[in-house]
Formats: sequence, structure tokens, C-alpha cells
Amino acid sequence: MTSSSTAISSATAVWFSNARRVELRQEELPAPQPGDVRIEAIASAISHGTEMLVFRGQVPHGLELDLPTLRGDFAFPIKYGYACVGRVVECGPDATLRPGQLVFALHPHQSSFVVASTLPIALPAGIDPLLGVFVANLETAVNIVLDAAPRLGERVAVFGQGVVGLLVTQLLRRAGAGRVIAIDPIEQRRALAREVGADVALTPSEAEALELDVAIEVSGNVAALQQAIDCLAFGGTVVACSWYGSKPVTLQLGGSFHRHRPRIISSQVGSIDASLQPRWTHRRRLDVAIGLLSELRLAPLITHRFPVDQAAEAYELIDRQPERTVQVVLTYV
Repeated sequence: MTSSSTAISSATAVWFSNARRVELRQEELPAPQPGDVRIEAIASAISHGTEMLVFRGQVPHGLELDLPTLRGDFAFPIKYGYACVGRVVECGPDATLRPGQLVFALHPHQSSFVVASTLPIALPAGIDPLLGVFVANLETAVNIVLDAAPRLGERVAVFGQGVVGLLVTQLLRRAGAGRVIAIDPIEQRRALAREVGADVALTPSEAEALELDVAIEVSGNVAALQQAIDCLAFGGTVVACSWYGSKPVTLQLGGSFHRHRPRIISSQVGSIDASLQPRWTHRRRLDVAIGLLSELRLAPLITHRFPVDQAAEAYELIDRQPERTVQVVLTYV
């Protein structure tokens, strides 16, 4: 095809005009340039952790956007999101993808968009497109388990059974953990944890007497990080995965922390543990995540679907009634 810089179509995009304010905007799309593709979205997943901090205005001031597809500013307005699945419908002559391919893209919630063809990730043929929205969170979960490095037979607890927590819970058994304990105050999430492979699922109050080899904190709740530290056996490890945004974090590091020699390590998907490099690359980690799409229990994690024109209702549900949700998805077709 012949590429052009003339706008050829428009798309519906989700913007946060201010804290807890959702706005749908119509945006004109350019024609794909030689190495570009145009993608029609099928579904996109709302991140109940990082994205909801952005939605609530709980991001530290001055933080820069970390994806090339994001627009605006954390001080608002901002176009955010990073878990979109769609099909390629148009290609520039030098594009590395072809029309009809199902792809995942780190792109905000938008019905159609044009990006460089090197950005989207081709998904396996025949996969349910809705399951593709888990690619980013699966890559995060793989990174967490690589950082946690559970040894054969160890007692490992996952504090928080949102999407990432439930994915980590599933992966720990594959990694060799001897006993996998899920911890969450919400019964629906504890039930899901048991369904996908946890040996036991506890409320936070029931978890106080644990002696863990590894505690993984992925709840986003500051109190859970303290409890994760307090539940360690001597010399145990806490893997801190949550991004708390601008929420203050106060820890009690006297007493048992001082005497029990625990380790606290940070896990963040933007980088790979230096001890695993160069054997582990971002591409290798991504390939592992994509391969897991057809192997893990993912469909039960999607609790709600909203057409994109009801995006405001989707965010309000997550914000006000998080106990009802696990993964909320916006749909475009």
C-alpha cells in the first residue's frame, strides 16, 4: 500500500481529565508510515494497581511517563493504560507484521491506533483474544518469581490476590515452592487462589503466625508489607513488588526485623536481576509469559467486561467496590 501522513480515521480514547474523572475523546489517526501498523482494538485490561493510582491522582509529582504510547502528564490530563489486544488492519510497506494478526500492545485504552510495527507483540494463533490482555501482568509475575527464586520445598506466601498475585500464586508451584499460601481479605479472591493452585488461602489476621521462607507483597497495601516482614522465618526474604505511588510507607524495623536478618528485595518489571543476565533477556522473559497464556487458569480472573463507552463506570466500580472485582476489561467490538 502507499503510505500517507494524512489523517484517515478517528478513534475513541480514554483520558483522565483529572483525578477520578474519565473522559472519552475522539482522536484522528494518521495513515501508517512505512514501518507502521494500524490496529483495531478488541479488548484492554485496566490495571487495578498502577493505573488506579494514576486514576486517583496518587502518583508522585514530576514523574515522567515511561511508555512511548502514553500521552499527557501525571498531573492531568493523561491517556494511560498498557494492556491492549487487537488485530492489525493496515500496514505500511516496511512493517514487520501483516494484516489479520492478533497482537498485544503496551498502549492506552483506545479503539484504534497507529504504532511502529516493532511495538506490538504477535500472539499465538487461535488464542482467545481476551486472554491476551494478561501478557503484561504475566511478564511481571514471571519477573517476580525469578526475583523470589523459591527453593524446592520452601514455604512461600503471596500477600494480595489481585491479578498479579493470582498469577504469581500459579507460577510458584511450577517454580518448586513446597507450600503456597495466598493471603487476601476478600473471600472471592481467596476462593480464586484456591481454584488456581494455592494450598491454603488465608485472611491477613489468619496469617499472623506464619514462618515463611519467602513472602511476596503484591497487594499495594502498606500494612501488608509490614506483615510480610513480620511473618518471615529467620533469614527469610520479602519480595516487595507493589508500587505505592505517593502513599507514605512506615515500617517497624526494630525488634524481630533487627534480630532475624531478613532480606527485602525490590521486584520491578522494567529490569531483570543482574545475576540472571545475560542468560535472561527481556525477550526471553516475554516469550515465557506468552507461552503461559495457554497453560494457566486465566479466564476465571476476568470478572467484569465493559464497552469502552462505559469506561467511567468501570473505573468507578474498581475504585468504590474493589471487593467485587479481579480483572476488569474494556471491550471495543
